Amino acid sequence: MVELSGPIITTFIAYLTVMILIGVWVYRRTKTLSDFALGGRSLNAPTAALSAQASDMSGWLLMGLPGAVYAFGIGEAWIAVGLAAGTYLNWLLVAPRLRTYTERAHNSISLSAYFESRFEDRTHTLRVVSALIIGVFFTLYVASGLVAGGLLFETIFGIEPTVAITVAVVVIVVYTFLGGFLAVSFTDFVQGILMFLALVAVPLWAIAEIGGFGVMFDGVESASPNLLNWVDEASFADGAWGPGGSLSFVAIAGLLAWGLGYFGQPHILARFMGIRSVKDIPVARRIGVTWVLVTLAAAVFIGLAGIAFLPEPLENPETVFLALTTDIFNPWIAGILLSAVLAAVMSTADSQLLVASTAVTEDFYHRYIKRQAADHELVWIGRGAVVVVAVIAYFLALRGGTVLDIVAYAWAGFGSAFGPIILLSLYWKRMTWAGALAGMVVGATVVVVWEQLGSPGGVYSMLPAFGAALVAALIFGNLGRRPEREWSGSYAEAEEEPQAV
Repeated sequence: MVELSGPIITTFIAYLTVMILIGVWVYRRTKTLSDFALGGRSLNAPTAALSAQASDMSGWLLMGLPGAVYAFGIGEAWIAVGLAAGTYLNWLLVAPRLRTYTERAHNSISLSAYFESRFEDRTHTLRVVSALIIGVFFTLYVASGLVAGGLLFETIFGIEPTVAITVAVVVIVVYTFLGGFLAVSFTDFVQGILMFLALVAVPLWAIAEIGGFGVMFDGVESASPNLLNWVDEASFADGAWGPGGSLSFVAIAGLLAWGLGYFGQPHILARFMGIRSVKDIPVARRIGVTWVLVTLAAAVFIGLAGIAFLPEPLENPETVFLALTTDIFNPWIAGILLSAVLAAVMSTADSQLLVASTAVTEDFYHRYIKRQAADHELVWIGRGAVVVVAVIAYFLALRGGTVLDIVAYAWAGFGSAFGPIILLSLYWKRMTWAGALAGMVVGATVVVVWEQLGSPGGVYSMLPAFGAALVAALIFGNLGRRPEREWSGSYAEAEEEPQAV
């Protein structure tokens, strides 16, 4: 814990005030469920890019990933490699077609609605199953954000963990309740800039204080040579570093498999659906990929710099960014940089709550309870769903767990349940609803079972689950009634844009 200071408190209050004011400003423009869920498909390229990546990375970018590198060494950076590749491929392969397909699929404002329309599922089974998956895994995802927010408040202000998580959930719910898609996207744009500046500033300043990159690497090597080995994992136990086992090909593949998750993340895909035009996607892709490459590299260097700079090993490795920031910078600058952690938490939690509430409102309430509900009623049902999901996530967060572990579970769940189906829906025009349903169910089930078994062999659940879902979708994709509509992916607007950087 750092000493409570006026500058840190002031910067936190100022940051939260700005975010809420943006929410209030856009709140007045949110009149329909379409406005609330997708913002009328009006995002420009920079806003779409930064809001997508800020909502993507969450608190784990400033806490989970640096903490993993700090504890286990540079071998954990294989996650960053996989994520960078996944980001690029997602913008390249998914964004243009998904933007076009969702609009032509009866202007679908949610993935659940898109799946139902794209596969012409007259049973509505796809809509219900996909909405249930979104509800379950987004609740876990929001819980990870609350853990990160609680850890931030606990570390900075010395608040007890339960109280800290309570503060975090209240802040996030109030802000998201006021928001809607445009509010979430605009605030995520600001938060993305703040996260970028903080992630670049902290490692560069820390490395300069240490004496340069060479001195930093010497310091890391003196702690344990294995910490700099891309294929050796160091263990962190009893407050000290020691030699660990070898990272096998399967273990490395598991870390790289994080990149597969991008194809199925609803809160990221919503930015593709909400961008103004397919013509904006190449620019957005370049901005988004650049942001990801720089911030992931910076997060890795934060972990390494923490090993060399901090005199004593941290009790909780996921506080390495917080420790470096408060040790190096004066309270005013530290307050601004620490706000980046809150920005990371909020930029993801608000997006996730929004998607989850859209699923509850559009796919359950509007479809099965009150089909003739007025727009203002649907918006308020959506806001109520935000509160319900947040409360459930709050109690899950109180159970504990690391930020990275909880994120890994939810990331694998979405990536495996939806990723193969999204890709096949965009590139296999005659795939049936039976294949989509099989892929969803198998992907989600394998993740849950694999995690409950304790990830046998240390293999990340994304690998077996994504593969099993893809196989199931391909096998069952030839069964059942084929779509009557032609889905060739050859729409003129999509083909006009070059698909290479």
